[in-house]
Amino acid sequence: MRQYLPTILSVNAGYVDTAGFLALQGLFSAHVTGNFVTLGAALVQGSSGIIAKLLALPVFCLVVMLVRLAAGPLAGGPRQLSVILGVQLILLTAAGVMAAVFGPFPNVDSADAVVTGMLLVCAMAVQNAVQRTHLSSFPPTTLMTGNTTQIMIDLADVLRGHPAPGLSARLRRNALSVAGFGSGCAAGAALFSTIDMLCFALPPGIALLSIFMTADDTPKAPPES
Repeated sequence: MRQYLPTILSVNAGYVDTAGFLALQGLFSAHVTGNFVTLGAALVQGSSGIIAKLLALPVFCLVVMLVRLAAGPLAGGPRQLSVILGVQLILLTAAGVMAAVFGPFPNVDSADAVVTGMLLVCAMAVQNAVQRTHLSSFPPTTLMTGNTTQIMIDLADVLRGHPAPGLSARLRRNALSVAGFGSGCAAGAALFSTIDMLCFALPPGIALLSIFMTADDTPKAPPES
């Protein structure tokens, strides 16, 4: 089931990014570089959300470093990937509780809104670190620009009759990642528009599913002699 794990992670990233963007007035949690654009717009227009956008990048960077440092003590241990994804599950659950209890957030510069946003950023930072360290052979699950570019390059190579070795498998993986992210975005927008802050109850469930999908990472006991 591990081969489908990146697709599930892409769905969750698209969902969290969209729901978080809508609930927190323009905060990107899955790919924080977008916050540079919205931060600039907020500074020019005088709109709210500046605090969270300023914090997003350093918080993201810190969490990625912590995941990498934690990987040392966990190296070689059973279910290392599951443990790290468990941290993401805790963060997404905490964000969902914050959103349900304190949301909606008319003032996204309030402490409750900022904490909720940073929990989402932390959760997506964990996912980005997981992708780089444990799923590096798969396309990114949070950044679709590169995946879309590679799809177009591969399709162009097919059309000109010069497909590269392994193109079909790469094209399938990139397409699944983009489709998963897009589906997550659509679901996040639809559920936010219908159930508001309660939509944040779904990402922890998807995170729990992703942990179950790593079950085959458990080292198998040697056969009895």
